[in-house]
Amino acid sequence: MNILFVHNAYQNFGGEDAVVDMEMALLRSRGHAVQLYQRHNDELHTLPAATAAASALWSRRSARDVDAVCADFQPDLIHVHNTFPLISPSIYWTAARKRIPVVQTLHNFRLLCAQGTFLRKGTICEDCLGKSPWRAVVRKCYRESMPQSAVLAGMLSAHRLAGTYKSRITRYIALSAFSRDRFVAGGLPAQRLRIKPNFVDGADSPGPGQRAGGLFVGRLSSEKGIGILLGAVRQGDDTRIEAIGAGPSETAVASQLGDGYLGFRSRAEIMQRMRLASFLIVPSMCLEQLPTTILEAYSCALPVIASRLGALANIVQDGVTGLLFTPGDEADLSRKIAWAGAHGEQMQRMGRAARAEYEAKYTPSINYQMLIEIYEEAIAEVQGKRLIAQGALGARHLG
Repeated sequence: MNILFVHNAYQNFGGEDAVVDMEMALLRSRGHAVQLYQRHNDELHTLPAATAAASALWSRRSARDVDAVCADFQPDLIHVHNTFPLISPSIYWTAARKRIPVVQTLHNFRLLCAQGTFLRKGTICEDCLGKSPWRAVVRKCYRESMPQSAVLAGMLSAHRLAGTYKSRITRYIALSAFSRDRFVAGGLPAQRLRIKPNFVDGADSPGPGQRAGGLFVGRLSSEKGIGILLGAVRQGDDTRIEAIGAGPSETAVASQLGDGYLGFRSRAEIMQRMRLASFLIVPSMCLEQLPTTILEAYSCALPVIASRLGALANIVQDGVTGLLFTPGDEADLSRKIAWAGAHGEQMQRMGRAARAEYEAKYTPSINYQMLIEIYEEAIAEVQGKRLIAQGALGARHLG
């Protein structure tokens, strides 16, 4: 296949950007020709505000660019990861005009929620689920800005009205059953949604070794529950907790954890730390899709202590591949950390179960088969419609 990837990259490289790179590498390793059309949010530093707002709704430049790439590369399929704010949904219409199937991975809930994670003022909010997103403007849900929230809400409303999300995307990829159900509740057509998790290229299963302490890996921010983790540490015993990442809570994390705050580290270093830790902590307050850090932990035979919230409650099997705690409850998290620190043998058993879960669901080879099946299904549907259209045209001509 010739596959065109489309992605609006973030200013700070994150999980979505990493997934794009990994999926392209996976497909190329299996002999497919893959090309990337990408725009980067760094462009926003030089674009006038009015131009940026107009681009979010309908980017003529992106539509022209993708049209030109398609003419040259002749893709069998376009795989879209993120279009906001610079690429815009205009490219879906370009693909439809050229009768090229489109697969869209749903990395967050932005098609349903301006904030993208169903979180408002530290609590889950689904007020816009299946409804007009006007509340997001009044509440300044996107970056605490009424103008920016209005741009996003306007984009969502316009393309819902135009039928873009229901008729111009051949298949959607949801990362979990929980995510799929939320998107169906929000109005996306169930028959176009398929579940395919992310994957990681895990090394051979790590053998038994000395493990100790807990590890947090991710953005140091309130929606990721970093405040809950720090509160749990203050209440807890002397179990060592290390944190890797960057974000607005860096100062607080450094003050609380001391030399346990490791700052930003490479993926290789993160994987090494995962092989030394006894458990990973994922205390998120928002509705996560499928954090790559959990898959990395599982590949390292590292059990996970996570919020009993959304997809996390299904990805982490309580007492099997890790432990679940009440979301936002510092005392409950502290108790789970203390239990994990005192029960090393049980945590190692959970780690072995986590590795088995990885091998059963999240390896590159398994993911490749799932991805290709979705691609082939999307291509077959568009080709079928094309043949029907050609048959109808021929019938009219003969008539």
